Order: sequence, then structure tokens, then C-alpha cells
Amino acid sequence: MDIELPEVNNEDRFEKRIGIVLTFFAALLAVNDVGGDRFGTDELLAHSEMVSAYQWYSGKSIKEDMVEGRRDLLLMLVESGAIAPTHADAVQKTADALKTDIERYKKEKKEILFGSSVVGEANWVQEVEGQLGQVTGAKQWESQTKTLNLAGDKFDAATLFLQLCLVMGALSLLLKAPKLKHFFFSVMVTFGLIGGVFSAWAFSIALTV
Repeated sequence: MDIELPEVNNEDRFEKRIGIVLTFFAALLAVNDVGGDRFGTDELLAHSEMVSAYQWYSGKSIKEDMVEGRRDLLLMLVESGAIAPTHADAVQKTADALKTDIERYKKEKKEILFGSSVVGEANWVQEVEGQLGQVTGAKQWESQTKTLNLAGDKFDAATLFLQLCLVMGALSLLLKAPKLKHFFFSVMVTFGLIGGVFSAWAFSIALTV
């Protein structure tokens, strides 16, 4: 006894093709959303670290200004003769010690601003958890923040085009008119490809951090 298989017409085949392509772009949207959330969190952390680093830098600047003021006052007193000659040497030693502190603060500020990897091992003076050379500079955090922000913009653009792609795909499945079906399928593929390009672009930027 022969079993007759149901005949699959062109419309059914085309709808299956739409479904497969739609599923692919839906998966791509899911991957894009995961990447956007992941690197979006990294951007927030980098921004927070940047703010903390600049506050740290500002604190060192305030301390440096205070020490400079003390040193300048002592030197002025010595030069004006307000300090007795018997105490002049002791005051000068104190001024020299303050000058050493000022130079240390300058090095610390430079390391905090640019990072240990930039200033070089010879200029490592600021400890992080008891270790030298572990400082990520404010400028480095700022650069990471800008890079991740740019990546975030590309992730957002990818999400927009991929969502539009899914809408076009749904319309293509619902419509019965062949011409409209093919038109919305073409638009779906176009939006999907654009979204894919933006998503790949976003990942390529974010992964450089």
C-alpha cells in the first residue's frame, strides 16, 4: 500500500525559511543583550573607579598644597630673620624634609593619574593592599569608561535593528500576499544584518578593554 506524502508547496517552504531566519536573528538578539548587559556593568564599575581615582588624586593634591604652604612659611621666616640663628639649621632640616614629602606627593599623584604601568617601575611609590605597581590610573579608568560607553552605543543600535528585524519577520509570517511576504522578509534580513554588524562592532570595541 502506497503512502501519499503531503505535498509541500512553495508558500510552506518559504514560511519555513522565514521561521529559520527569524530564529537565527532572535538568537543573535539574545547574545547581543547578554553582551550589552555584561559590558554595561563593566562600564558602571569603570566609571566608579575613575571617580574614586580622581578623588584620591584630589586628596593627594590637597596634602601637597598644605605641605608646600608649611615649607614656604618656614623658608620665609628663615629669610626674614624671624628665626633665631641657633634654630635656623633645625628649621632648614624641617623644610628639607617637607620638600621630600612634596616630591613624594608629586610622584604619587602622577602614578594615581596615569597608572603604575605607565609611569614605570622606577616611579612606583603608591601601595595598593601593601604592594607597589598595582595602581590603575584615573586616566586609564577614564579611557575604559569611554571605550565601554562607545561599545554600549553600538549594542543599543544592534538591539534596535534586531528588534525591528523580528517585527518584520513576524509580519512576513502573518501576511498572505506573496509580494508583501517577500518584501517584509527582505526588510527583516536587511535589519538583521545591520543589527549583526553593529553587534559584532560592539563586541570588537568592548573586548579591547
